[in-house]
Amino acid sequence: ILGNSLETIPQFPNKRRHKVFPIFYHVDPSDLRKQTGSVKQAFAIHENKYNKDKTQRWRHALFEAADINGWHLKDRYESEFIGVIVKKISTKLCEIRSSIPNNLIGIHSRLDKLYDKIDFGEDRDVRIIGICGMGGIGKTTLASVVYTQMSGDFEGKCFLDSVREGLMKSRLISLQAQLLSKIFPGENFQFSSVYDGIEIISRRLRHKKVLVVIDDVDNMQHFECLAAKRDWFGLGSRIIITTRDEHLLQAYGVDDMYKPTTLNASEALQLLSLKAFKSDTPKDDFMSLSKSFVQYAGGLPLALEVLGSFLCDRGAVEWRSAIDRLKSEHEEEIHNRLKISFDGLKETEKNIFLDIAHFFKGWDRDFVTNILDGCGYHPDIGLNALIKRTLIRVENNKIWMHDLLQEMGRNIVRQKSLNEPGERCRLSEESDVYHVLTQNSVSIS
Repeated sequence: ILGNSLETIPQFPNKRRHKVFPIFYHVDPSDLRKQTGSVKQAFAIHENKYNKDKTQRWRHALFEAADINGWHLKDRYESEFIGVIVKKISTKLCEIRSSIPNNLIGIHSRLDKLYDKIDFGEDRDVRIIGICGMGGIGKTTLASVVYTQMSGDFEGKCFLDSVREGLMKSRLISLQAQLLSKIFPGENFQFSSVYDGIEIISRRLRHKKVLVVIDDVDNMQHFECLAAKRDWFGLGSRIIITTRDEHLLQAYGVDDMYKPTTLNASEALQLLSLKAFKSDTPKDDFMSLSKSFVQYAGGLPLALEVLGSFLCDRGAVEWRSAIDRLKSEHEEEIHNRLKISFDGLKETEKNIFLDIAHFFKGWDRDFVTNILDGCGYHPDIGLNALIKRTLIRVENNKIWMHDLLQEMGRNIVRQKSLNEPGERCRLSEESDVYHVLTQNSVSIS
């Protein structure tokens, strides 16, 4: 009976969401793979009782089971060993229990791979994990789901989003203070230098098990002021970093790196359909057109969401016109895939989008509404239109925009005058503002 059960074990990992964790209790996995020592002796006995085909299947199953990642007692105390197993299994159950929104297509398989690298439940070390990939592929989404699911297992937690937006001294100090304030709520942290912040972080967190996500890193200074060394954090801590720059992670020396893949054709079609038709599959007479958009989007989740939202409630004639226009764009830049949604906005909505891209990302919705209302933009209607198109989102009453969409908006304005910032309708870069003020190059028109 035991042998027959053994045959089924290696099959489970190939089935959706099934996990197998072998426990090697007073046996070395290498002995199981090589089938030497006591394992060899046991099989010799079984071969006298059962036919050769059956024992050969058992040999093969045992070999495969020994190749699955699990726990090896080695020389550890059994109580410690049991504690590790309980923590790991509890973590895995938490991953399964936590609800994930249905619109996050394809995320389960990607989370499984990421969790394997993060190695939650192992409290003997501090692990730093990088999530690396192009903009719009879902790095922040993955990090957010992990943060939501697992933060309850830590003594402190902090999610620092969009850290790449500035490298000014005041911005770095603000990030350090934000890290400390979220892990020690109720305490007020004030310091005047990055070095003071480093000293406080390393001193206050070195014995605390924390989960920290540093989102959208693009410069080594972010690492140096927030998480330069592992001994700044208590054992069991996990630091997760998202970035587009793989070389930054290599230079920093992360423990492991996960590179999310684009959606496959089936996943991409499902995501586009959810946005365009509020259904898992396209309408029958839109299937061919939907596949054309899926092919153009290249499996990029952000592009599929934006395109699907743009196409929602539109007829086949408009769909064909949109795909013809996209195909006429010879550049492969993702901005071109997203800009079609911007071009479909009313003029007032375009102005609101550009203002948010330049000035109001992360600001309170009520405050932004008052400012835009003063400009005569009718912001309640305009903001809702942008939300419906997946061009912005509102979380905790703050307005957010994907950094790729923000870049697209700023690039639209930049293209109006590449060489003279003073001729642009909006300025957000410090260097451009400095140039205009020092050169007095503002265009009155």
